[in-house]
Amino acid sequence: MVERINEILSKKHQWLIVLLVGILLMVIAIPSEKKKDRQEPIEKVSEKTTISSYTTKLETRLEKVLGQVVGVGKTKVMITLKSTAEKVIEKDNENTDQSIEEEDAQGGKRKTKDYNKKETTIYEGGNEEQKPYVKKEMTPEIEGIIVIAEGGGNPTIVKNITEAVLALFDVNTHKIKIMKMNQRK
Repeated sequence: MVERINEILSKKHQWLIVLLVGILLMVIAIPSEKKKDRQEPIEKVSEKTTISSYTTKLETRLEKVLGQVVGVGKTKVMITLKSTAEKVIEKDNENTDQSIEEEDAQGGKRKTKDYNKKETTIYEGGNEEQKPYVKKEMTPEIEGIIVIAEGGGNPTIVKNITEAVLALFDVNTHKIKIMKMNQRK
C-alpha cells in the first residue's frame, strides 16, 4: 500500500505542488493598486474564512490524490471540522510551596500547606504592548470525511480509499463514509 502511495506522489507531482504554492505566494505578495477616489474599508480575514480555506485545501488535495488511484475514478470530498485552530501561548510558571506547623497551649498540633501557582504570559518583544509568543499552533480537529467516487461501489476500492484516508487523517473509521458517484449521461 505504501509503495502505491509513493508511486502516486511522485517527485514530478511534488515539484508541481511546490511550484503552484510558490506562484500563489507571489500573487499574494504583489501589492494591489489603490484607488484614491474611492475608499473601501479593509476587511480582516475572519476565522470562518480561514477555516473554510483550510478545509477546501484538504478536500482538493485528497480529491487529486484519490483520483489518481486505479479504479477510484473521479472523486468529490467533503471534510467537516470538530474544532477551530488553536494557538498555545508560552507562559512562565512560578510555583511556591509553604508549610506551617503550629502547636497550641494544650499540645495540639496543626500543619497547613499553602501552594501558589502564578502564570505570566511571555510576549515577543518582552513587553505587553507586543503580541504574545505562540509556542505552537494546532490544526483544527477533523470531525468526518465523505468521499464520493466513481469506483465507490467496489468493496476493494472502498477499502483502499478508507485506508488512504486513515493514513492521512487522525479520524476514526466510523467517521469516514465512501459512496459511489452518480453516473450522469
